[in-house]
Amino acid sequence: MDLQINDKVAIVTGSARGLGAATARKLAAEGARVVITDVLAEQAEATAAALRADGLQAHCIVADITKAADVQRLVDETSATFGGVHILVNNAGFPRDKYLVKMSEQDWDLVMEVMLKGAFLACKTVMPHFIDQGWGRVVNISSRAHFGNPTQANYSAAKAGLIGMAKALAIEEGRYGITVNCVAPGFMETEMVQALPTYDTIKERAVQMQPIKRVGKPEDIANAVAFLVSEPASFITGEVLHVTGGRYG
Repeated sequence: MDLQINDKVAIVTGSARGLGAATARKLAAEGARVVITDVLAEQAEATAAALRADGLQAHCIVADITKAADVQRLVDETSATFGGVHILVNNAGFPRDKYLVKMSEQDWDLVMEVMLKGAFLACKTVMPHFIDQGWGRVVNISSRAHFGNPTQANYSAAKAGLIGMAKALAIEEGRYGITVNCVAPGFMETEMVQALPTYDTIKERAVQMQPIKRVGKPEDIANAVAFLVSEPASFITGEVLHVTGGRYG
């Protein structure tokens, strides 16, 4: 299928590694010009360099998406480098898992700031560009955790919030040719997850609860995002695509 995103410009937040890096690579392979952005400067630069080494169009901008000035600089530099911006993937985020009675205010605030405030600032900053050109794609990376997980009150709330934001923006911005959707991953084999001391136990439990008996790969998410930002998906908005191997609860 021709996704018709050749020469579109895509910003993927939190794309130094993991799901974000895989998504950026997929979009670039489909002909998009991608911006790798993260607070992990060295890893972000390496990811962008690896894409360029493979003949793909990529640029690195180190930015903290919880800061409005950084996000404005990110969008301005993207536009100056590639001549515009058409696609935003709000991927940045991380867990700070604890039972609620042991969860600190900082554990709550950090998760909310990066995932929700970061997505808000990024959407707000790119939206004038999308409106002016009459075309835009936003994909928020939510999670199966939006159904709720123990020790993840903060993470589950943030991921559910990304869905609510997407549904509201889908209604608000659809008249301008802009679609806003979510991808909700299940258990994914990323570097961050593999580094957990309980990785093997988590992996075994997740696979047991899935109809499809394998772990998810970053490429599974990248493929879902690539479809949702494509022209063939232009009549899909306000939706949540679960990429979970069939696990929901």
